[in-house]
Amino acid sequence: MKFLNVDIPVKNIPELDEGFVPLSLFFREHQKGAEKPLCIAVERSGGQIGTYETKIHGTPEMREADAYYVDRLVKFLLWSWGGFKVMICGDDDMAAVIREAYSENGSRAFDKGFMERVYETEFVVEALPYDKKPAAFQRAESVGRHTNGGRIGFDAGGSDRKVSAVIDGEAVYSEEVVWFPKTISNPDYHFEGIMAALSTAAAKIMEHGGRVEGIGVSSAGVYIDNKCMVASLFLKVSDEDFDKKVKNIYLRAAEQLSNQLGYEIPVVVANDGDVSALAGAMGLGENGIMGIAMGTSEAVGYVDLDGNICGWLNELAFAPVDGQPDAMEDEWSGDIGCGVKYFSQDGVIKLAPRAGIELKGASPAEKLKEVQALMAEGDERAVKVYESIGVYLAHTLALYAMFYNIRHVQMMGRVMSGKGGDIILETATRVMDEEYPELAFRPEAPDEKTRRVGQSAAAATLPEIK
Repeated sequence: MKFLNVDIPVKNIPELDEGFVPLSLFFREHQKGAEKPLCIAVERSGGQIGTYETKIHGTPEMREADAYYVDRLVKFLLWSWGGFKVMICGDDDMAAVIREAYSENGSRAFDKGFMERVYETEFVVEALPYDKKPAAFQRAESVGRHTNGGRIGFDAGGSDRKVSAVIDGEAVYSEEVVWFPKTISNPDYHFEGIMAALSTAAAKIMEHGGRVEGIGVSSAGVYIDNKCMVASLFLKVSDEDFDKKVKNIYLRAAEQLSNQLGYEIPVVVANDGDVSALAGAMGLGENGIMGIAMGTSEAVGYVDLDGNICGWLNELAFAPVDGQPDAMEDEWSGDIGCGVKYFSQDGVIKLAPRAGIELKGASPAEKLKEVQALMAEGDERAVKVYESIGVYLAHTLALYAMFYNIRHVQMMGRVMSGKGGDIILETATRVMDEEYPELAFRPEAPDEKTRRVGQSAAAATLPEIK
C-alpha cells in the first residue's frame, strides 16, 4: 500500500473496508528516513505541558506527507491530552499549516471551538525554534484507590445513576435508579437526582455508624478542577443554564450535603472512562490500564503506570485512526477517519450493509441488535462485520501504544457483548501477533474480579481523606 509517497507494508486489511489506511503504520513508516527534528508541545490547564518528539522529512517531495502527518498528530494529541495552545517547534512551515487548520474557517475550526469551551481561553498555535521548545510538565496526582473512612461513590450514566455507600473499602449499600438526563432541559432535574443519590448513601453510612468523609463522582463528560465543561448528560440544557447550574453541579451538591451534615466534605469528579479504567486497575491489582467501551460512542479511560488518572481528555472517539480520503465523516466534528465510526455501534452499522445485511431498525441501538441476533445464529455476514472491527482494533491499539504506556486493554460496551465480542478479541489478537509482535499486551475482556469492582464503588476511592 502506498499513501502520500509513503510505502505501508500492511498485512491485514478489514475485509469490509479495503481502503482502510492504518494510521499506526503510516506514522511508523513516515518516520523512516525522516531526519529533521520536530517537537509538538500542547499546553493545558494549570500550566501543564505535554511534549511529543518526532521528525519530518522537510523536503519538497515529502511536504504533503509531512503536513498530513503533523495535522493528524496534533489532532490526536489534542483529543488525548486536551489543550488550548499548540507549539510547533522546529519548522515554521508546519506551524503555518497547523495555524491555518485551527483558524476560524479552517479544517479544524470545530476542534478549536471545542477546546476553547473546555479551557475557557483562546486557542493559539505558535511557532518556535526547536531549541526553544518548552519542557514537559505534568502535575503528578495520586487519585483513587483510597479506601479509608466513609465514602460516597456516584456514577452518572446516560440511562441510570448508581450510588454506593462505602466504609473502609466495603460497600454497605448500592442502588441503581433509572433516569433520563439526556432528554431533560431543566438542570434542576439533574441536581435533584444527584442529591437524592448522595442523601440516600449518606444515610446508609450513618446507619452503619460511619461518617461521610468524601464524595467521588464518575460522570460522562470533560471535567476540569471538578467543573463540568462539556457533557452529553446535559445535552438539552441551554447554554445559559449550563453556565449557571451545570458547570458547578457536583460542587454545589457536595456543598449542600456538607451544609446538611454540618461539616465540609471534599469531592473529586472524574470522567467515567477514567473511573472504568481505575476499576479495572483495582480489580487486576496492576497499573497501565486502558479501558475502551464500545457503545453509543467510543469511551476511553486510562490509569498510568503509577496508578494515577492523568487529567487528560482521553476523548479518543474524536482522534483519527484511518487515513483513507473517503473515510466516513463524524457528523459532530465534521472530520473523517475518527475512532467513533470504528469502535461504536456506528462502526457495526457502517459495515453491515457492506456485508449484505439490510438493517431495518429505526434507531442505532435497534440496528446493532439486528446484527447481534444474526451473530448469535452464526450468520457469516455478521462474522465478517466483527472480524473487520477486530482488524480495525489491532491497528488502532498499536496507534494508542505510541501515546500511552499500556500493560492491559480491557474491552467493554454493548458492541463487545456476545459472540461478536469474542470474534473482535480473537481477530485483534491474531493481527497484533502478525503485525505488532513487539507489543506485549493484547485486548482482553474484564475478568470476574474486575467486574466485581463496581464503577460507583471505584468512584468512592477518588478523594483522599487526610
